[in-house]
Amino acid sequence: MTTEELYKELNYVNHSREKRMHYANLVINNPDLIPKLMTILFMVDDKISCRAAWVFEFMCGENLEACIPYLDQFTENMHRVHLDPAVRPVAKVCEYLAYAYYGNEETLIKAALLPKHKEKIVEACFDWMINDEKVAPKAYSMTTLFLFGKDIDWIYPELKIILERDFSTQSAAFKARARHILKKINKQKS
Repeated sequence: MTTEELYKELNYVNHSREKRMHYANLVINNPDLIPKLMTILFMVDDKISCRAAWVFEFMCGENLEACIPYLDQFTENMHRVHLDPAVRPVAKVCEYLAYAYYGNEETLIKAALLPKHKEKIVEACFDWMINDEKVAPKAYSMTTLFLFGKDIDWIYPELKIILERDFSTQSAAFKARARHILKKINKQKS
């Protein structure tokens, strides 16, 4: 399947879990489609890029290690994603990577996720935290930043400032996650 053919196929992806999973499995079973999916994902001004982001998120949810050869491309370009329906799944993939990196299970992500990748992820997550994004990317970013803050000492003070500053103006969902993350940050310090 060419990039153009995949682009046309992505027109059939919708919000249903079934469709997203169908196309995620198509990509997992045909790894040669991953770079084509990434190309479409980073056509950031095209609405189809959002559908590519949904498929990429589901692919990573099923088989995160499939993204390893594309970590450079993903982390170098994710900050360019700006359409709301695409930002959420990109932020979710960052959270997947952080959980895999800091989880108890031995994964290939622990060796593949390099400091340069973590730096780009942290940068994007802070951008999503301070920019006018919906609550989901902010929530995923909080968790990702909390996890990376275990090794990067300047993250917790910065994250704490943002969470406390924005607490009163954000939604109930933001407040719930922020309370949870602040409690965890305070526990880490003691």
